[in-house]
Amino acid sequence: MNNDKLIDFSINNGIAYITLNSPETANSLSPALGQQLIEAAVRCDRTPGVRAVLLSANGKFFSVGGDINAMVGFGDNVAAGIKELADGLHRAISTFARMKAPLIVAVNGMAAGAGFSLAIAADYVVAADSAAFTMAYSKVGLSPDGSSSYYLPRLIGLRKAQELMLTNRVLSADEAVEWGLINASVPADEVFASAEKAAKLIASASPESNSAIKQLLLASFNNGVETQMELESRFIADCADSANGREGVAAFTAKRKAEFS
Repeated sequence: MNNDKLIDFSINNGIAYITLNSPETANSLSPALGQQLIEAAVRCDRTPGVRAVLLSANGKFFSVGGDINAMVGFGDNVAAGIKELADGLHRAISTFARMKAPLIVAVNGMAAGAGFSLAIAADYVVAADSAAFTMAYSKVGLSPDGSSSYYLPRLIGLRKAQELMLTNRVLSADEAVEWGLINASVPADEVFASAEKAAKLIASASPESNSAIKQLLLASFNNGVETQMELESRFIADCADSANGREGVAAFTAKRKAEFS
């Protein structure tokens, strides 16, 4: 990781911890923070033994999105600069989506713009009841990035996605749960512990099962039913043939808790 740490990274008991650590900029996505997010995502993807990833943030905000000051600094090269900034964020999100380990996000405060997009790209999201979510792109004359135009219609439907993007409506954490945007809203002082509890529970399952679930769900909106069922049969066969699959079946028949490696 870069020595100028805008992101903290550690691995403990099979869980990778990523913390956005630029509270003075409200964890805005600058080129430097974006690069470190890519590095963290790749480490999660390529480090053996990582079974879940927990992404959180320091400070009052989760992330207010793209670094507007950095965009101003691009000057006449603004198009190229923002394209490079968005591409970096997209590389990180793509890696999170394709890695075997599920991504759990703890939203401690406002998630706006690309911060909103990053949060909802997770496999499981817990937010503080004081947190809020808003797209806010068109307020500054921009359009959505960070995979939000992919995930939002799938999570909440086209009409609600249109409402969030076109009106910049601010959703409370409780509303985000009601809309199906996130999984849980908890008291602010419990958000990290709640997300970590979910991460530990998810990490205790078979890694092959979690990886298959991620890949199946990612493919499900693009496949016909027969193609999806073929994918299901291949994944379940591969899982059954793995050491963890055999352990799971053996534990079930012996009426004991499975110990997955």
